[in-house]
Amino acid sequence: MQTRKIPSTGEALPVIGCGTWQTFDVGASPAERAPRAEVLKVLFEAGGSVIDSSPMYGRSEGVVGDLLADAGTRDKAFLATKVWTQGRDAGIAQMTESLRLLRTGRIDLMQIHNLVDWKAHLPTLKAWKAEGRIRLIGVTHYTQSMHGELEAVLRQGGFDFVQVNYALDDRGIERGLLPFCRANGIAMMINQPFGGGGLLRKLSARPLPDWAGEIGCTSWAQILLKFVLAPPAVTCAIPGTARPEHMRDNAKAGLGPYPDEKMRQRMIETIGV
Repeated sequence: MQTRKIPSTGEALPVIGCGTWQTFDVGASPAERAPRAEVLKVLFEAGGSVIDSSPMYGRSEGVVGDLLADAGTRDKAFLATKVWTQGRDAGIAQMTESLRLLRTGRIDLMQIHNLVDWKAHLPTLKAWKAEGRIRLIGVTHYTQSMHGELEAVLRQGGFDFVQVNYALDDRGIERGLLPFCRANGIAMMINQPFGGGGLLRKLSARPLPDWAGEIGCTSWAQILLKFVLAPPAVTCAIPGTARPEHMRDNAKAGLGPYPDEKMRQRMIETIGV
């Protein structure tokens, strides 16, 4: 799988990861856990590493932690999670619990989820980074209407990453946030690359366009992922799935060529969004 450098550190990060919203919020039964374990196995075998979670995602952090511990693959994972609460002390308690659930002494990327009380949490994140309890600091939001506020917060400094929505039918970051991050050396993690799922479902009934092979795509999921990965400022995309075959398909978007601007316009025109 191809990698992109995290601007603040120069570390190479695989371009396709795995989100866990809804998909990893399951119980302890083997029937529920086994497909998720296989998803992570497929991710690692494909050369991926990024697993993104949050306390907001129900039992997902604990499921990820258990599966990595059971498989002995914590060292293969780039673990990203979030702080999502009000107040400094509550944030410390929540992040401490995330470390316990994920069964690790260090989180690779801790993000302030949806900008919730970011001014209270940022000093703690900076202190934890200095102590080695987290390696990188980020901030997130999932709606286009908040991109301006995200940029304003990023201008305060101290952030290595931003996680934001971007899809072929949701291109708001192209107007400001994407060029800002490119110019200021902030890594970009992309959520909802399938348009929240709706676009992929809409396209699944259509035959692949004749140009799909030109960018090495054999599925609509790969086409949508390659679209969002085309800008060099995008560091990785984290489509969520609980199905190993979908993880395998998604990972193939980390191979081969990416569309240039002419092809991106052709993709937009073909898909009609």
